[in-house]
Amino acid sequence: MKLGLHQSARLEQRLIQSPQMIQAMQILQLSGLDLQDRIEQELNENPLLEKVEEVGLAPEGDGASEADGETRPEFDLAAFEARLNELERYERDINSRRRQSNNDEVDKKLEALQNTPDSPKTLAEAVSEELAFTDLDERTRDVAEYIVLSLDERGYLTAPYEEIARDCEVPNATVEDVQRALFELRHLIHPAIGSRDLRECLLLQLEHHGFDDPLLRAVVDQHLDDVTTNRLPRIAKSTGRSIEDVKQALDVLRSLDPNPGTGYGGEMAAAIIPDVIVEDVDGSYDVRLNKQRVPTLTLSPQYREYLKLARKGEGDKDWVRKRLESARWFIDAIQQRQSTLQKIADRIFAHQRDFLDQGVRGLHPLRMQEVADEVHVHISTVSRAVSGKYAQTPRGTFPLKYFFTGGTANQDGEVESQASIKQRIKELVEKEDRTKPLSDDELASLLAEKDKIQIARRTVTKYRKALSIPSSSQRKLF
Repeated sequence: MKLGLHQSARLEQRLIQSPQMIQAMQILQLSGLDLQDRIEQELNENPLLEKVEEVGLAPEGDGASEADGETRPEFDLAAFEARLNELERYERDINSRRRQSNNDEVDKKLEALQNTPDSPKTLAEAVSEELAFTDLDERTRDVAEYIVLSLDERGYLTAPYEEIARDCEVPNATVEDVQRALFELRHLIHPAIGSRDLRECLLLQLEHHGFDDPLLRAVVDQHLDDVTTNRLPRIAKSTGRSIEDVKQALDVLRSLDPNPGTGYGGEMAAAIIPDVIVEDVDGSYDVRLNKQRVPTLTLSPQYREYLKLARKGEGDKDWVRKRLESARWFIDAIQQRQSTLQKIADRIFAHQRDFLDQGVRGLHPLRMQEVADEVHVHISTVSRAVSGKYAQTPRGTFPLKYFFTGGTANQDGEVESQASIKQRIKELVEKEDRTKPLSDDELASLLAEKDKIQIARRTVTKYRKALSIPSSSQRKLF
């Protein structure tokens, strides 16, 4: 082996992504709400970029040309210099923060915290507030507050009482102190708050509501698994009662609350702003983008003055050039996003016209590669374009990804989408005789007989579970 330094030349092809390409891909992937935030950020940071505010006013050329007969507004040198100084200070502050060691992650967390919407109160927060207005003695209140912090999201207390007494930091706390605090919490909040399991939760509520029925207690004590699997005859045989008595007992149990903590807290529902709107216009469908959420951007008409001042040495030429270049790139990226999304949406609903007419049963199998080939883009571009975006249609609002689905060929050679097959299974179950529910084998046979769709029983089982439909034994009514 020859050791040492040497030079060699080779020819190779590489795909190098330019900053413009990276920015365009990032903007294409943004949802409508995220894009609004991104546009506002760019408008705040770049004085050469502005919105077209007036209705009917559109940018011409590079956004710098003037309409016939209009007078260019007088350039305010003092305002420009003040704006320039302000942005320079902003950049110096940003760069200074970036240079500080270990502060980058802190800045991100602070920004995320400042932009996080106010969430509903948690169970612990809500109960702690109510405890503040009670006349409990200090010792019981301290134990109760610790119990509240130990509850899980269902409102259950899974830790042993001895552990609570040991860890609550109340001097010489005992199990009796814990039980007393729990009694007060149940009187104040919910009769089953702090239950150790579902059995105790239901028994506490039966006692609170005065249901003194041996059958109810027997079902809760010994047959909760049989209730879950709908084995009512087994319960009837074990308790010596009729099926009708068992059904009445189950009606009472269904009126109870299995999760006493679910009335508090929870996540806020995310706002859905459709990026694509499909409307029925005289029998045909108009597919358009929701442009109300994406303002029209243009270059500031005063950018020529900025350049003149920079050439005369009265401004930072490099700074103006970079801002001008950034503004043009950003406008191009927005326009490219809108154009690409419009083309992809057009092709999606050209394929899914039957869905717009018939609903889910009219949904056809569609692959992203098919749309990519028709629009002449890479499949990754289609994936980015539909990610996190929704379409408002006459059939409801759906994620754009919903319209891409696989399928199964029927006996006529046509291909049925998975979504339409699932819908058919759901319809068959809804129309079945609940005293004789359809098994998965019977569902597969009916699909073959009525819809000419040949799928295996295990596929029916998979689709049924995806729809959260219980098995035939669990659906049976006695």
